[in-house]
Amino acid sequence: MRFLDGLNIKIIILVLGLSFLGVVMIYSASSYNAERTYSDAFFFVKKQLLGLGLGALAMLLISKLDYHKLFGFRYLALIVGFLLLGLVFIPGIGVESYGAKRWINLGFFSFQASEIAKFCFIIFAAGFMSLHKDQMHKFVGMLPVLLAGGGMCLLVLLEPNMSITICLGVLLLVLLLFGGARLKHLLLVTLPAIAFVPLLIIIEPYRLKRLFAFIDPWASPQSEGFQLIQSLYSLGNGGWFGVGLFNSRQKYSFLPFSESDFVFSIIGEELGLIGALCVLFVFVVLILFCVKTALHALDRFGFLLAIGIATILAIQTLLNVAVVSGSIPPTGLPLPFISAGSTSLVVFMSAIGVVLNINKQSKSRV
Repeated sequence: MRFLDGLNIKIIILVLGLSFLGVVMIYSASSYNAERTYSDAFFFVKKQLLGLGLGALAMLLISKLDYHKLFGFRYLALIVGFLLLGLVFIPGIGVESYGAKRWINLGFFSFQASEIAKFCFIIFAAGFMSLHKDQMHKFVGMLPVLLAGGGMCLLVLLEPNMSITICLGVLLLVLLLFGGARLKHLLLVTLPAIAFVPLLIIIEPYRLKRLFAFIDPWASPQSEGFQLIQSLYSLGNGGWFGVGLFNSRQKYSFLPFSESDFVFSIIGEELGLIGALCVLFVFVVLILFCVKTALHALDRFGFLLAIGIATILAIQTLLNVAVVSGSIPPTGLPLPFISAGSTSLVVFMSAIGVVLNINKQSKSRV
């Protein structure tokens, strides 16, 4: 296995373990509805297995590619990110689903543009800030990164996709913080953005309804509050040790999006609180691996790349679990490696490949 020499095999096993768990849980959560809708109980599983195969290959190949080569593509990555986010608004290319334009249809396959764009931003921001590290303490110095990240947030918000907008916003602030921006400059940007959030909720009726459903889901149990109530039923039914694999009740057309955004609810129901905590523990290990890799990186570019990937993995996992447990208002966001969605799976596994290469070249192995 010389191809794996120098790589952290434990992390590869954990990533593959999460991904295979995702395949199993997607089958459990979707087989009933897939059989009814597509006459194929494995409809979603086949797509996920394809994504898993491509993702595993991408992770291993990218882990052998010197991450410094990404530095030369920093501006191209930014252009590609904006191009993808813009294409979703072009009729015939962009695909509208549930009132949102988030997907690009190339005929033979479709993908979610924002899943790729957020990693394109990480490459650009890490490259720019490592090259101009002496200017990042000035407001003017951080302005290019701020404008690039803010522009992406605006395009994603227009889709509309509030959850990914939040992810990008947090990612932008974290990268600026570790990139050398002053706290007072970040507060100057953050405070107006936070004050702007209530306005965004008010001007979009569906967001206001989601907020009310979060506050009191039982006020609208058959409409806006339905999904959260069903998710809580699912988690509550699981108890400590779960009802057993494949024995979930909520997957029988009760819980919408049970194979994608709310797959963690099915995990909680079938594997119980103990099983759900074990899954979260694996995510914590992966995030810590990314952070430790950043701290031991050879250079500033590798440090910022690994920090960016750790941030997006952490915030997306946290938001997904917070939504399904009713800790924050409902919003659509996949759970990395586990939720149905080939684009997300391939991109996140590719990102881990980058971190594996940074770790391989680090001053001391994690």
